[in-house]
Amino acid sequence: MSLIVQKYGGTSVGDPDRIRNVARRVVETAAAGHQVVVCVSAMSGETNALVALADELGGERPDAREVDVLLATGEQKTIALLAMAIKRLGREARSFTGGQMGMRTDRDHTRARIQDIDTVALRAVLDGGGVAVIAGFQGVDADGNITTLGRGGSDTSAVAVACALQADVCEIYTDVDGVFTTDPNLVPAAHKLERVSYEEMLEMASLGAKVLQIRSVKFAMRYGVPIHVRSSFKPDEGTWVVREEEVMERLVVSGVTYNRNEAKVRIKGVKDQPGVAGRLFTPLSDAGIVVDMIVQNLSSDGSTDMTFTVPVAEHDRALDIANQVAGEIGAAGVESDEKIAKVSIVGLGMQDHAGVAARMFRVLADEGINIQLISTSEIKVSVVIEEKYTELAVRALHSAFVESGAQEPRAEA
Repeated sequence: MSLIVQKYGGTSVGDPDRIRNVARRVVETAAAGHQVVVCVSAMSGETNALVALADELGGERPDAREVDVLLATGEQKTIALLAMAIKRLGREARSFTGGQMGMRTDRDHTRARIQDIDTVALRAVLDGGGVAVIAGFQGVDADGNITTLGRGGSDTSAVAVACALQADVCEIYTDVDGVFTTDPNLVPAAHKLERVSYEEMLEMASLGAKVLQIRSVKFAMRYGVPIHVRSSFKPDEGTWVVREEEVMERLVVSGVTYNRNEAKVRIKGVKDQPGVAGRLFTPLSDAGIVVDMIVQNLSSDGSTDMTFTVPVAEHDRALDIANQVAGEIGAAGVESDEKIAKVSIVGLGMQDHAGVAARMFRVLADEGINIQLISTSEIKVSVVIEEKYTELAVRALHSAFVESGAQEPRAEA
């Protein structure tokens, strides 16, 4: 008997018919002899509706603790409905909020981090032959306050529970068939990947791919729990996210990703001396602003330009801080640009292939696309370009690296 954790997103449980469909899939899995834990999100649109309700009150930004209390009701509705639907199909089921199932977090409301999971209550239901239906996205802190994990937190909840229970697999059910080589809405030739490594999936998630939340991949990689990304509406195999040694084919480029939700800030004419970077990035960090790419260019006169990117939602705050710091350190000025995009190629095979970055740059140059910033790691190359060229860049790179079939078969041991 294997233990399977299944996670269904908001689209998969968006109405009563879809909840019944999920219930059927869960019961079929249990009837096949598996123990099943089901983690669900709020119904599609529910979280946004709750946020809108809070906004209708007007006034200052609402207290974060009360926001968590409000948002957690979305998943509470789903778990109760799904447990009812499973029971009507003749299988015992029990619903659990984050607190009831033992999900302990820190006190950082609206973006809490998981600290511990007490699996006693879940084990009792599973050992009794029932299905445990748990609320994703939420937990409780040491004082019993409801907390939420931030957007995409249900993925993190599901994988964390799978790790705590030492599950055989965590199945992430979505409205897509798996992980694709790029966005099929942009590139019709995009195809589903059978397997990707944790490392590749982590890069893809951080670079704009929306299939999995970053923290969920980190949990799975740390504890070695396989993730199976598959469709809620089809019985087909999806994409397996596994250890590198379980990937039979080391693709030079497994995927092309893009992210339009970034902005660029440039501080000009900064004195090239120790401590300047710290004076800029410390207040950004203190403000909770996540900085992505950082580039520093030294000129012949001893001054430097410092450029960095941030989420576009944080552009205004980052610009205010940059202007303040620029004045304090005597910089020549500050510029910013919200009309940028980050386009990336990711693949395990880059570790063993020279010239991948150079080829990427040539492909973009042939399309007349100027590169503003570059960032690399062992298995990815990212560039910042003008936003208007995003689709052209993605199509060209996918054609050059993926559709060309460049790959390296893994040698037999």
